[in-house]
Amino acid sequence: MAISLTIIAILAILLGILVLLFPRLVRWILGFYLIIYGILQIINIYL
Repeated sequence: MAISLTIIAILAILLGILVLLFPRLVRWILGFYLIIYGILQIINIYL
């Protein structure tokens, strides 16, 4: 449990740095993620 919390904390720090350095890239990644996630959720509902 502690290992997974440590990994999550490290990922949060790295993602925070990426947001500060490349805000445009993060917007694109987040947009694609939300689109793909939504499509997968709709597919799961209708299957």
